[in-house]
Amino acid sequence: MTTPRYFALIPAAGIGARVGAASPKQYLPLAGKPMLLHSLETFAAAPAISHIYVIVSAEDPHIGTLMAEAPHLSERVTVIRAGAATRQETVRNGLQKLQEYIADDDWVLVHDAARPGLDAGLLRQLMQTLREDAVGGLLALPVVDTVKRSIGDCAQETVPRADLWTAQTPQMFRYQLLLSALKQAPLHLITDDASAIEMMGLHPKLVPGSLRNFKVTLPSDMLMAEQLLKGTA
Repeated sequence: MTTPRYFALIPAAGIGARVGAASPKQYLPLAGKPMLLHSLETFAAAPAISHIYVIVSAEDPHIGTLMAEAPHLSERVTVIRAGAATRQETVRNGLQKLQEYIADDDWVLVHDAARPGLDAGLLRQLMQTLREDAVGGLLALPVVDTVKRSIGDCAQETVPRADLWTAQTPQMFRYQLLLSALKQAPLHLITDDASAIEMMGLHPKLVPGSLRNFKVTLPSDMLMAEQLLKGTA
């Protein structure tokens, strides 16, 4: 029996409309380099990661420039032009393209291109925690704020937060399990890979993440991410 390998998969086909920039947010400059490059370099520096795959849209005009300006990643990163309208379809398409290269029991770590705050410690913690797990899991944070359910812009009720977590990435699952889950899950009903696994009746493990691993979504998030990456926050 061979030892399972670890592969990183970064869906980067989104347009990042809420940031309000002229180009997709994963290519915006952040602390001196494109946002996406921060995550690529974190995975590339991890010896346990066998290879990194970036899934972009077929017409993406930016990824070629990024890769040309990062020759140190040429042997560690492969670009796959199989992006789709949704994250679910993009990840599924990417996984299907890799059937010849990844074994069924190999681990796949799916990471958002807009989470540049992932660091070596978080990545190592996730992999060490899940390496013997039967299902897999994800980085996540327990909810600490009071949570309200609303009607419009008014509070309807307070939601108990005792068992609530906010999901982060990477989300780490065996290749064949993840591919099967994404194929079976109805489109537009899942917002992360763990959701598809849960629909199969399985229970991904929640591994404590970090506030620095937040997802850049709004224009104000860019400044916060810049400060964190520069160590000034």
